[in-house]
Amino acid sequence: MAKLDPRRVAAFLADPGATRAVLLHGDDAGLIQERAEALVARVVGGNDPFRLAELAREAAARPGALAGEMAALAMTGGRRLVRVRDATDALAGAVKEALAGPGEALLVLEAGELTARAKLRALLEPMGSAAVIPCYRERGAELAGSIARLLQEQGVSAEPAALDWLASRLGEDRMLLRREVEKLALYAGQGGRLSEEDVLACAGEGSTLDLDEALVAATAGEIPVADRALEAAFSEGASPIMVLRAALRHVQRLHRPRWPWPAGSRPMPRWRGCARPSSSA
Repeated sequence: MAKLDPRRVAAFLADPGATRAVLLHGDDAGLIQERAEALVARVVGGNDPFRLAELAREAAARPGALAGEMAALAMTGGRRLVRVRDATDALAGAVKEALAGPGEALLVLEAGELTARAKLRALLEPMGSAAVIPCYRERGAELAGSIARLLQEQGVSAEPAALDWLASRLGEDRMLLRREVEKLALYAGQGGRLSEEDVLACAGEGSTLDLDEALVAATAGEIPVADRALEAAFSEGASPIMVLRAALRHVQRLHRPRWPWPAGSRPMPRWRGCARPSSSA
């Protein structure tokens, strides 16, 4: 099975079959958590302490600990699931030992960003009994599709224009996105359908808009405005990592134009409080 095609992920989460190990990795911690919990719900069906074992990374790295959990049988019957958060390459040896031993439990490893040469990926990607699922931040049409699915889970639908607006404005943080979707579902009510006007009324003052205002003000040298907008973004649920990533994207967009503009093509903008991009940018 190895590395899953993104189009197959939803079907796999609904039915992991006889897969023995799943590695979730990438830069979207919220999406990793969401997919891990989907596997727990599918395999265990609830918070059954006899069928669900959650190990800290340090505990999983102890000799024999992970193998023992993978080989254990549930007192109440049914398949067990062993979940390890914050997994790193330091667990590669323990994972290899556990998968070489007996047992039918499903091992779910939640990692951060892993390079192609990472030990966990090198170990699991060639295995037919393992699945490696990249969890990167969605954008554009892919993000709009996920928003539509999350709304559907809440019994709510949305017009295409509303989905496009949400995908372009709500940002890419999965946990924040879920909170906004829940708010929209309450606004629409069970069986409701959201229009673009609805989402503007409900989410138009969200943290992403405040963050956009803060970034524009900061690059224009308007520090008091930036401070107020940034404080509002944090109060709406923005995280420091979200702010840093948004700032990086904003600065990259500013550096895309080539300078100077051809004579007569368009006026030079006024740069206040920040350096003018170089001609090689």
